[in-house]
Amino acid sequence: MSTGNLVVVGASLAGLRAVESARKAGHQGRITLIGDESHLPYDRPPLSKDFLNPDGVPDAALHWDEGQFSAFEVDLCLGRRASALDIAGRSVVVGDGAIEFDALVIATGAAARSLPGAEGLRGVHALRTLNDARAIRHALEAGARTLIVGGGFIGSEVAAAARRRGLPVTLVESLPTPLVRAVGAEVGSAVARLHEENGVDVRCGITVTGVTGSDRVEQVDLSDGTVLDVDLVVVGIGASPATDWLRSSGLDVDDGIACDETLNAGVPGVYAAGDVARWPSERFGRSLRVEHWTNAAEQGALAASNAVAPDSASRYDEVPYFWSDCYDRKMQFVGVAEGIDEVHVAAGDLESARFTALYRKEDRVVGAFTMNNPGHSAKSQRLIARGAGWQEALDLLARRKAR
Repeated sequence: MSTGNLVVVGASLAGLRAVESARKAGHQGRITLIGDESHLPYDRPPLSKDFLNPDGVPDAALHWDEGQFSAFEVDLCLGRRASALDIAGRSVVVGDGAIEFDALVIATGAAARSLPGAEGLRGVHALRTLNDARAIRHALEAGARTLIVGGGFIGSEVAAAARRRGLPVTLVESLPTPLVRAVGAEVGSAVARLHEENGVDVRCGITVTGVTGSDRVEQVDLSDGTVLDVDLVVVGIGASPATDWLRSSGLDVDDGIACDETLNAGVPGVYAAGDVARWPSERFGRSLRVEHWTNAAEQGALAASNAVAPDSASRYDEVPYFWSDCYDRKMQFVGVAEGIDEVHVAAGDLESARFTALYRKEDRVVGAFTMNNPGHSAKSQRLIARGAGWQEALDLLARRKAR
């Protein structure tokens, strides 16, 4: 059993799973959890879902209460930001001090990108933290004329929450369709129609060129010459892995922390997990960095168990999975959509409320998007996990459809 000091940087889902996994693996040494927010760690997906809806609970769901941290014997260092990593000294710099480690899990996540030109204006928000969600909910309750910048899953969920309140919503996406990077243009067009059917003014191929207001946002200029009067701007234009504090560490931090298949960051005892980790996937033949809940949970647990027992380290090569609740639809995606050769609608059609689209790379199925079709999502994930062929996947879904 390991008895050294385990330090986890990032009081996120990945960080909490790391703590839990280390204790379950028999680690008897000290565990310190460092987080830059003063709140106890909370679940992030509800921030853009239930929390913003009119009937949603106006608070976030805590992962653990203080009693659970005591039970796991965790030293909490909240409201403190890690500013540097000293590999030679085996320590994390926090404020004026340093916390020494024998094993380290980095789970600092990703930071939301900001909208250029909107600095300092009230009413312009990303949605990454509990405080962000509280500010957006307050604006929606006040009846804000809302502009969503970016048609990803966060932007889509905020748009749906605003429309549930009957508020005017414009969604601006610089690419040809919403979600084009995540699910491709074909499925992205179906998501655009879903928004339009629910009263959202969707404008694709458009960018924000200016934001004005004396103290808070009042108007937004668009690249097509339109000027919008707005009270709330929600910015969902992606996130960057939170690695600035590691610039002088010597770790490879190009688009996240480069890890091996065990999530080791190239230094004995140092591992990464969640949004910040980039690892080589043998299954998909390239490196991946995934910013989704299930990936953070699975990687946090594995990184910690590998960190405290490196001689028996396991490899990570799970099939990515994410979901989104939008209006009356449940959208799920498994696998990958980048670099594929074909998208094929295997069940239903893109204009219906229920369909399944499969993604082909050479002769294998590598991804699946489902709309209100959870059974197909689970089945597709199993097919991708075992490397099933394209025709096998088509035949299986056809048989399920025929029943």
